[in-house]
Amino acid sequence: MSRRRRIYEGKAKVLYEGPEPGTLIQHFKDDATAFNAKKHQVIEGKGVLNNRISEYLFQHLNDIGVPTHFIRRLNMREQLIREVEIVPLEVVIRNVAAGSLSQRLGIEEGTQLPRSIIEFYYKNDQLNDPMVSEEHVTAFGWATPQEIDDIMALAIRVNDFLTGLFLGIGIRLVDFKMECGRLFENEMMRIVVADEISPDSCRLWDIKSNEKLDKDVFRRDLGGLLEAYTEVAKRLGILMENERPIGAGPVLVKG
Repeated sequence: MSRRRRIYEGKAKVLYEGPEPGTLIQHFKDDATAFNAKKHQVIEGKGVLNNRISEYLFQHLNDIGVPTHFIRRLNMREQLIREVEIVPLEVVIRNVAAGSLSQRLGIEEGTQLPRSIIEFYYKNDQLNDPMVSEEHVTAFGWATPQEIDDIMALAIRVNDFLTGLFLGIGIRLVDFKMECGRLFENEMMRIVVADEISPDSCRLWDIKSNEKLDKDVFRRDLGGLLEAYTEVAKRLGILMENERPIGAGPVLVKG
């Protein structure tokens, strides 16, 4: 088998050259990181769970007409995706006060926000991904006003869909991070949802107990990150109820 050409490696994923022009292979690693990789641990099976959860969510977004870079899952750790030009922004959609919003504004964590809030952060690890305004985004050419409108429209649609989906399985979508890319097709360019949507990029709380089922388990040393991600996968129907977490013995994953 010929060695695949690596295009990019991030904290949690590796991108390889795809089998056809305009495609890439997205490989999910087992690395867990927080605070811009100042905290790091390898957790066996995390990449498999994130791959399957992100596949499930992106496929459903495709099905309801939300444009994404996702084509199909290739195996337990990899997806075939469309090659896009990533917009250098992290788009954070907040429904409930938590994390940095609570710290910045002194709002008690868990407070329902009056409406969903969309924030932009400049993707730059060396600068710790600073929060920026639309003025910064347009002034420095990271995105045009029309692209910002498209990104915000996508963010609202994705938030509406995910909020309802997770509510149906007893999970509160507190907030999530979304990335977008420019997809070039012939002479046309459109903004699509890219990267991943998984417990790595969402805050997910059990509705009844407020138990955290996301990367805050790792950030805050609450223990059991794999178990938390496995619980999300089980509720989504990706894992069957009696299956053990990956890394704790043999596991069968649906599909």
